[in-house]
Formats: sequence, structure tokens, C-alpha cells
Amino acid sequence: MYRTNGYYFFLQSILTFLLLLVVCSTIAGTYTHSQYQKKDSISLSSQKEKIPSINIKYTSKGWQFSTADEKYVLQFQSRLQFRYATPQDTDPLTFDDFQQDEHAVLKVNRARLKIGGNAFEKWLKYFWEYELASGNLLDFRLMIEKCSFFKFKAGQWKAHYNRERVISSGKQQMADRSLINRPFTIDRQQGISFYGNYAGRGKLNFSYWFSILTGTGRGSTTNDDNHLMYMSRIQWDIFGRVLGFEGSDIKFHKYPAGLIALAAVTNRSPYTRFSQAGGGQLEGFEEGQAGQYRVNQFLVETAFMYSGFSWQQEFHWKEIDDKINQTITSLIGNYLQFGYFFHYAMQWVPRQLEIAFRYSIYNPNRSQLENLREEFSLDVNWFFKNHLNKLTTEISYFSFQEKIEDVYDGWRFRIQWDVSI
Repeated sequence: MYRTNGYYFFLQSILTFLLLLVVCSTIAGTYTHSQYQKKDSISLSSQKEKIPSINIKYTSKGWQFSTADEKYVLQFQSRLQFRYATPQDTDPLTFDDFQQDEHAVLKVNRARLKIGGNAFEKWLKYFWEYELASGNLLDFRLMIEKCSFFKFKAGQWKAHYNRERVISSGKQQMADRSLINRPFTIDRQQGISFYGNYAGRGKLNFSYWFSILTGTGRGSTTNDDNHLMYMSRIQWDIFGRVLGFEGSDIKFHKYPAGLIALAAVTNRSPYTRFSQAGGGQLEGFEEGQAGQYRVNQFLVETAFMYSGFSWQQEFHWKEIDDKINQTITSLIGNYLQFGYFFHYAMQWVPRQLEIAFRYSIYNPNRSQLENLREEFSLDVNWFFKNHLNKLTTEISYFSFQEKIEDVYDGWRFRIQWDVSI
């Protein structure tokens, strides 16, 4: 539910402004120093105080304040996402969702405040992100990134499990994530992570992540029992170049960049799924008790970008072992997505225009092979300023099948403007 109280937003704005003043004052104060000389000819009143300048510029991460040596950097960015959708905004979850009355949706879908940078040293980094519309602290983390092949972070963030979820909602190629994101993402968790990149000769380039997490979702500081969540991901950057977590080839890669990744997760908790709201349940599962569900997951992922063309794909497998009811449920899903800036093939097409397509398929219970959910989405993007200012138009078709003769389907239209300042 969105908070619409004007006083609430006014108070948040004042607190945010005061925080920025404190951080900026800290940066300036740390680099303010006096040089005292022990000479009889120089009196105390003649000593001069040297105050270095603060560099200010606008970057892809927002407004940046930094010292000359960049040991202290503060980046500040706000983002708004406006969306119109009909006949509904969210993906259908059950067959009953196709029977609901149609209604148009017009809303501020996301309103984010991001602050990050580094302090004391270039390799000691920090970041936090706040959702203003719903009043949720999404991310907060401290990172030690002195060595490229061995890095460490602690706090709360979107676990680096699958590419689609890790990509920021402001850097997505489509209006939103696919049909299979909800059942398979492990979303934001609190914990620690070790990660890095090994760049060998030629195409010998690997990235890895290993995380130990509470396994109870965003905003949860404790585990329900002694079973933590363990996540690992290994990624081969197949052309010797690291492909960043970003949708659309807005950089127009002159040389191909791609990856093949394997990832796995194991967790035992009261939950069968996770989202920005925290832990929850998939359809057909009861509210869980401590340690009720042992969940094991696995994925195979590919991505590629070259000359304005982009591709990404994920295959997911998930097993839910209900320790109380003694049942095991297996889920599988896959999506593939690609887009292209046709300007690079036909010069008369505007450079800012991209067309993208996605197909998703999901089986919520492998024991019922005919139980399938499908999504077909076609998007048209217009980039005013890369991902910082873009307009997305999307049309989607959903088809849910329970039995061969029982098929439910429907269309959805969305238009979205995403702007970061």
C-alpha cells in the first residue's frame, strides 16, 4: 500500500537533505587540515588552513561529490518510474486471475533513492537504496574491493543468483521481469559474500560469487533456525570480457561479450519464495513453520551482446521438500529474451529505438506435465538518455493450461517512463 501522507514525504525529504549535508561536511572536514610550523618568526595567528576543493559532476550513478584523490566519493541519485497498464499490471498467478474485472492502472511504480561511493580508500565502498513509495530500505552494504579476484561485502542486497533479478529495474530491457522471476528468485537477503573475477590469458576469464545468507528475506535480521542459505555462482566470460548486469546493448559492443553461468542455492526456512516484500509462499503451499521447507535450486544462464544485439536466457529447476507434510514438489521454468537496435542495420531507423521480445514458460509442478504457464512479450524502447531516461511500450500475451482442454489466456498492455536524476 502506498503512503500518501504529505507530512510523511516532507519529513523524508528533510531527513535525506540533512544526511547529505552531514556526509558532505564529513568529506570536507576530513580533508581540512592545518600545517603548524615551529618557528619563532611565525605567530599562531599567521598559520593558514588549507581546504581542498570538492569536485562535483553528474555521472551515470547520479550527482557525484569527490575529493581530488577520489578517496572520498559520494554519489546521489533518485529515480522515478511511471506506469500505465490495462487490464491489470501484475502477471496472472492462477486461473482465477483471468476472470477478474478489467481495470486500468496508473501509478508511480517505483520511487528510489540511491546513495553510494567510497570512503577512506577507493576500495572501501558503500551503498544503500531506499524505496520512497512503500517506505522500505532495500539495500545497505559495505564492500571491500581492493583485489579484483577476491572481494567481500556484508549487509543486505539482491543475491547474485540470476541475471534477470540482479539487473536493476532501471536498467531492464523490458517493462518488468519475466513470468518465472516470482517462483525462482531468491531476491534480497542479509549476510556476507565473497566474489571476484579471474582474468587469465585469452578467453580464460571467470567470475564467481559465494554467499552465506540468513535465508529469511529482506528486512529479516535473524534466521528461523540454525539452517542458513548458501548460494554459489560461477560464470565463464566466454570472450574474455566481462558482460555487466544491464539490459540492452546501449554501449553497442564493437567486440562480442557473453557468458555462461551455473548457480545453485540451498535453504531451509518457513518460505517457498522471496520478493521485495520478504519471505512468502507460492500458490498451493501453506504458511510455513520454522524450518518447514527445504528448498534446493539450480540454474543455467546465458547472455550475449554484440553490435546492438542482446540476448539473455535462464533455465531454472527448483525442489521444495515439505518436512512436515512429507511432500516433494519440483518446479521448472525457462525464459529467453533478445533485442536489437535496428539503426545499425538500417540507417533510417532512429538510433534511440530498440525492439525486444521475450518468451517465458513455467511448470509449477513437474508431476503434472500439462500444467503450463506461458508469456509472450513484445517491447519497444526509446532511449532519451540511455537507461537514465527511457520510454517503454509493451504488449504481452499469457496462456495458462491446466489440462489439455482447459486453457486460459489474455492480453496486457503497459507503457512506462523511467527517469533517473
